[in-house]
Amino acid sequence: MKRVFTLIAVLILTTLALAQNDDVLPNENLVAEGIPKIPVSLAESVGRYSEFRNAFFASWHPTQRKMLIETRFADTNQVHEVKFPGAARTQLTFFPDRIAGAAYEPVHGDSFLFLKDVGGGEFFQIYVYDLKSGEVKLLTDGKSRNTSARWSYQGDRIAFGSTKRTGNDVDIWVVNANDPASVRMVAPMEGGGWEISD
Repeated sequence: MKRVFTLIAVLILTTLALAQNDDVLPNENLVAEGIPKIPVSLAESVGRYSEFRNAFFASWHPTQRKMLIETRFADTNQVHEVKFPGAARTQLTFFPDRIAGAAYEPVHGDSFLFLKDVGGGEFFQIYVYDLKSGEVKLLTDGKSRNTSARWSYQGDRIAFGSTKRTGNDVDIWVVNANDPASVRMVAPMEGGGWEISD
């Protein structure tokens, strides 16, 4: 019984202390010297200007008048499809982590590739999303950093840069879009910064 009263007293005192503080407090990991206190009312009034939605064009469909865009409804950018001019967007991906780029398969447009990392680590992996089934297939190893994924003109292969070989050097790789086991290195490179353009 004594523990219950102690717990209630701590909760009441904490609530009173928080209610009396009308300033935005920095995170305990941040050292803020010489910066004036920021009233909560000011932070709330400018919040509408700092939190907004945006949309980025990602890819045109090869045969229909529709496109993929990246936009944010919650905390991360996800892939949406706009099926005709002026149409509402339809969200296709629902991951806790952001999507970094999306591109329709260039012949039929029945799938699209996209890159995604985990927890902001920037170790991007390449996935293919089947638009008919909604199935998502991982094409890379899940460990290396993969960048600049590009479809072949025939839509059967994907070229990309990857650190798979050494963990540092970005080599050029190719994978069959339907067979992750077909991945092969086509050009070993030295250093980072290499990308596939076309």
